[in-house]
Amino acid sequence: MIYVRFTQMVFIAIASVIAVLISSSGVAAEPSNWQMNMVSPASPVMEEIRGLYGYLTWMAVAIVLFVLGLLAYVCFRFSETRNPTPSKTTHNTVLEIVWTVIPVLILATFAVPSLKLLYFMDKTQEAEMTLKVVGHQWYWSYEYPDHGDFTFDATMLNDEELQPGQPRLLATDYAVVLPIDTNIRILMTSDDVIHAWALPALGIKNDTVPGRTNESWVRITKAGTYYGQCSELCGINHGFMPITINAVDKDEFTNWVEQAKVEFARDVPNPPERRTAALNMKGKGASE
Repeated sequence: MIYVRFTQMVFIAIASVIAVLISSSGVAAEPSNWQMNMVSPASPVMEEIRGLYGYLTWMAVAIVLFVLGLLAYVCFRFSETRNPTPSKTTHNTVLEIVWTVIPVLILATFAVPSLKLLYFMDKTQEAEMTLKVVGHQWYWSYEYPDHGDFTFDATMLNDEELQPGQPRLLATDYAVVLPIDTNIRILMTSDDVIHAWALPALGIKNDTVPGRTNESWVRITKAGTYYGQCSELCGINHGFMPITINAVDKDEFTNWVEQAKVEFARDVPNPPERRTAALNMKGKGASE
């Protein structure tokens, strides 16, 4: 019976190590079916998150292998045939100190880089621009206070509105345009319930809370289109609050700002019928 249980434990340990190794090998360029790892990082924060993830993964592998080896040694060395008269020694002071201090040191090696990363993710001291994000049931509003203070809403595109290359449930009618190689302060709030503005490739996932403004930041290192979603259960259409970010070079961003000032001027608000129709269609689909 002991042999069977030991064999089962060895099998589970080996399978766990293999799964960890597979999940930590390679980084997918974008979300895909059966993906086991993160998307490719496009910001310093996400680079640090991926680095910490890899460090913790290999530390976990080392701990699993050490415990497995120790267990195998104990089962072999102190089996009934090799040790018919077991020791009755108790309260080994040295042993108790060792198995207390070692886990504490291991946890310290986890805590130090984790706290450093949390501090790094918190905010930037040298923001070059600000983006304000407001969550609604069930769409996002964006404000550019440093570039004319214009505002626009972004709602999910329905299936019939998608263009080739646009992912279903992730593309929006208006994309947030941001410059690359720029420290961007992001202020987040909500006007109804708690939402969460999450962009995996940029290492951002912050709650938007009514009556409170949370702060984060990003410095996008690669031009391209990045997708995210609301990551806080916020109602029946929670799954229909995508985020689309277009990261462009600074000259292209400047040109877009001049166009956006006209398109999203305060005296020419977004047509409410466009947003209302989209939300009604999403609500109909969700209720069905």
